[in-house]
Amino acid sequence: MADAKTGLYGLIGFPARHSLSPAMHNAAFKALGINAVYLAFEVHPDKLGEAIGGVRALGISGLNVTMPYKEAVVRFLNSLSGDSEEIGSVNTVVNRNGRLEGHTTDGIGARRALERAVELGDRRILILGAGGAGKAIAHELAKDNEVVVLNRTPEKARALERFGVTGDSLNRANLVKYIEWAEILINATSVGMNSWETPVSGEMLNEKLVVMDIIYKPLKTRLLSEAELRGCRTVDGLWMLVYQGIESFRLWTGLEPDENLMRGAVLEGLGQ
Repeated sequence: MADAKTGLYGLIGFPARHSLSPAMHNAAFKALGINAVYLAFEVHPDKLGEAIGGVRALGISGLNVTMPYKEAVVRFLNSLSGDSEEIGSVNTVVNRNGRLEGHTTDGIGARRALERAVELGDRRILILGAGGAGKAIAHELAKDNEVVVLNRTPEKARALERFGVTGDSLNRANLVKYIEWAEILINATSVGMNSWETPVSGEMLNEKLVVMDIIYKPLKTRLLSEAELRGCRTVDGLWMLVYQGIESFRLWTGLEPDENLMRGAVLEGLGQ
């Protein structure tokens, strides 16, 4: 039961009410006997600065940050981790006595999810999308792999070339070219979220690919369904959600929760 000593954590985004992060983190707090609660806060775009001020004023211990605030939140924080500073994006905030530290766990979350299916290092990886998540994933995976990022606004993809990646336009010709080149394909766009759309038509896929979608609603997107039909190994977006959540939890508490417990809590929330 919550009391005056209960630690408060949460997620800010717009929208945020759909998030299953509360189920995942609250299950972990309960399992580890931590007196804390995690809530979702839907923050209107013109209230972001006030919301971050409220974190300091109320002593909220930590936050996750989701769309559309991963980049906008940076200017309200006191310091950034090395990775967050390089990419200009934050998905985790740690409150240390009123000083707010920004971190990014999306990249390591994607790495750990992919490592369930394939050994990384010197791999050819194609990432679709250069938003907050795509940028973090590209930065992390480019440390030891060859990475290409395609984006509908090619300037955003080319801006990531400072990480040692190749950036280009997301169009059919480039999809055909780079999918043939790639060993791993990652969808970091929102195409397919709560819909039966796909950023890549099934006939472009081949059985040598490992295909990952960062979307987890639906759990098996059209991209993953068509990839399975083509004989590809697949990684669903729920594993990335779990692993980035584990990294956030560790930053807040110093403890690492059970991955299967957290995944199970989200699956229950999804009704699966």
